[in-house]
Amino acid sequence: MTVSPLARPFPDLPPVAGVRIAVARARYKTWDRADLTYVALDEGTVVAGVTTSSKCPSPEVEWCRAALTLGRARALVVNAGNSNAFTGNRGRAAVEAIAARVAGATGCKPSDVFVASTGVIGVPLPIDKAEAGIDAALAAPEASWEEAANAISTTDTFAKGAVVRAVVDGRIVTLAGIVKGSGMIAPDMATMLGFIFTDAAVDPGLLQKMLGTANAQSFSCITVDGDTSTSDTVLAFATGAAGNAPLADMDSPGADAFNAALIDICTQLSHLVVRDGEGATKFVTVDVEGAQSDASARVIALSIANSPLVKTAIAGEDANWGRVVMAVGKAGEPAERDSLAIRFGATQVASGGLAVEGYDEAPVAAHLKGSEIEIGVDLGLGEGRATVWTCDLTHGYISINADYRS
Repeated sequence: MTVSPLARPFPDLPPVAGVRIAVARARYKTWDRADLTYVALDEGTVVAGVTTSSKCPSPEVEWCRAALTLGRARALVVNAGNSNAFTGNRGRAAVEAIAARVAGATGCKPSDVFVASTGVIGVPLPIDKAEAGIDAALAAPEASWEEAANAISTTDTFAKGAVVRAVVDGRIVTLAGIVKGSGMIAPDMATMLGFIFTDAAVDPGLLQKMLGTANAQSFSCITVDGDTSTSDTVLAFATGAAGNAPLADMDSPGADAFNAALIDICTQLSHLVVRDGEGATKFVTVDVEGAQSDASARVIALSIANSPLVKTAIAGEDANWGRVVMAVGKAGEPAERDSLAIRFGATQVASGGLAVEGYDEAPVAAHLKGSEIEIGVDLGLGEGRATVWTCDLTHGYISINADYRS
């Protein structure tokens, strides 16, 4: 597998107190690699999560949603190679069996076990392989963050992780996270799974509120292909082992710092997913301002970011700003042709309903030859603004997905 040209080296992620990781080979596919990740969490760990808005969610998503209402966690199991989505009662039985196997071995409740799966849709997860994989993971030596990041991947070309630290109540707390995702990325909450672990002590209700805010500014602002997965899940676990006074609300000492750290790590992880977009060669930032509202700006930004015509123009390094006009116009949000302005990088290319007089395409062409692309749009209507991140659309995307099951 060719590594994405936009890849980033896996960072040096430190241990997080109260978290133990193991990986195993459940052999969900014919590959020779670890494809089951098991994470043990100390008693007292709290959890928050966001899941896909798909109306066809996997049994794992439904299980996590129910478990999240309790706010506690003792274990996480992640399966790669089989999403177990659209599998009816057999799929639900597999999730229940996984939770029961872990609970029986560790003495926790099944509802304390979180389960996530990723891979092909429509094939029931084989319970025998899952149980054998869990048994192997329970007996395995502790794994590294990078091994876990590789084990949860499917079409990913590089392991993805991030770490952020913050000072909370006079103590340094750590946030470490891993994420997988490469295609079927358009999260409405990307196939995308993300897991964040911290030793901070946080009330589960506050953690849920913070994760929702962080998600809205990160995972829900990326798109590779406009397709929302049936399995999208982002979970945040807080063990409390740092010993800080528990964060109960946003007025708690250090809550602002922790909230900023959570937004930071979610943003880093979400960008890594885009950088590994299937077939991607360019990381694209789309900034929209001057909209009637932030929500309107986000819709317009996603219309640009999801446009195959815009994305293929970027891939071809073609300064075809007319395609951006098209994407703004089709978004269904308030827009006025004669107040619209468009830039590529630092160069204004269109304004007031037509091309900028004397516009020199040379600096734009030079900008598009790079791997970091910026598209800016000013609607000139209000104060609304939004930023989303995407990648170009190349032949590589077609090749990967045409052969996905073969």
